[in-house]
Amino acid sequence: MNASLDELVRRQKGGEARGITSVCSAHPLVIEASVLQAVESGGHLLVEATSNQVDQYGGYTGMRPEDFRDLVHGIAERHGLPLDRVVLGGDHLGPNRWRLCPPAEAMAEAEHLVASYVRAGFTKIHLDCSFSCAGDPVQLTDDVVAERAAHLVAVAEAAAGGAASGIRYVIGTEVPVPGGAHETLHGVRATTADAARLTLKRHHEAFAAHGVTGAWPRVMALVVQPGVEFDHLQVVDYVREQTEELRTMLDEEPGMVFEAHSTDYQTPEALAALVEDHWAVLKVGPGLTFAMREALFALAGIEDELFPQEQRSGLAEAVDRRMREEPSRWQGYYDGDAAAERLARRYSYSDRLRYYWPDAEIAAAVSKLFDNLGTRGMPLPLLSARLPDQYRRVRAGRLDPAPRALVIDRIRDVLRDYDRACRTMTRRTSRD
Repeated sequence: MNASLDELVRRQKGGEARGITSVCSAHPLVIEASVLQAVESGGHLLVEATSNQVDQYGGYTGMRPEDFRDLVHGIAERHGLPLDRVVLGGDHLGPNRWRLCPPAEAMAEAEHLVASYVRAGFTKIHLDCSFSCAGDPVQLTDDVVAERAAHLVAVAEAAAGGAASGIRYVIGTEVPVPGGAHETLHGVRATTADAARLTLKRHHEAFAAHGVTGAWPRVMALVVQPGVEFDHLQVVDYVREQTEELRTMLDEEPGMVFEAHSTDYQTPEALAALVEDHWAVLKVGPGLTFAMREALFALAGIEDELFPQEQRSGLAEAVDRRMREEPSRWQGYYDGDAAAERLARRYSYSDRLRYYWPDAEIAAAVSKLFDNLGTRGMPLPLLSARLPDQYRRVRAGRLDPAPRALVIDRIRDVLRDYDRACRTMTRRTSRD
């Protein structure tokens, strides 16, 4: 199942600037867009569930690992994507969800989490033990992080049994906050080469201490900070001059590349530069649901032009109402006065709105929006005004003007940039 990841590493190590997009989203429309992109490109699909989305109890999506697997596989089969071209990953697996508990209790839950992912057939496992638990120091040492990660590797190996050879691990302590920064950013420092070397050294020692040295060749990637991030209103773009020493430090690890988190909203040129500089796995999540929201709100704007108020879906209003009624997913992230909070709830790069799409009232509004516009038809001048790229494809006969298809295509606009970056054939050797 992980032959595609092994081939990716081999080609990167052989001098090709090749990468893979890691889709970190549980939304069915995002997964469908990703499947369709893989079908068209002929490539592989890597979809990762994060530990807050999907866990042994259901996470915030209500899905356990086997439910997420069935969702992805079902969409792939429906669109003709062979399952041997689908790789399932677990993102930020560790004690994060239980960090308010003492370390022993949190790690016991993390063991259950990792085992449930492995037993459900997830074969790319990112271990993130960098979060402090109750009673821990605020900043954990490399030794503690590595020891906990190696312990979870032993759990994963035992859960996999005879299939352990198919698991690929990702390690690393300098992990951007899942889903973007919580606070306003004032610049982001790239990981130093010395810090990355220490991470590798401590993990290698911890693997030996836990008797899982045999799994070390299957550690396919190291997460380090290349200096990319986003907050509510700004994006910190990749500056390759800041990583000249860092990106050579894996030269002595024949089976390992870098994995980049929080690449959402990077320019196409920055994405290509990351792949050229050995960040072969590019993770994106909020950027995809952000594009989905753009398309849905654009369609709601078209609906406003066509239907009297009493017949409209009221999608934007429903979203904002439910976010205000259930504020736990965005309060503490957005600040400012009431007007600033309102704008952030709807339009922030952090896209805390993504947690609310499963809400029954919001889902009903999306269904009504699709039904309204599907019944009335899509006036092309209005489509041009609201979704000009999709309008051009509709005019060219390449895209169905059905509302759902338009939303999926807008998500694919983001995925197309990633695909182009991941398929760069040459590398700037002067930078290697």
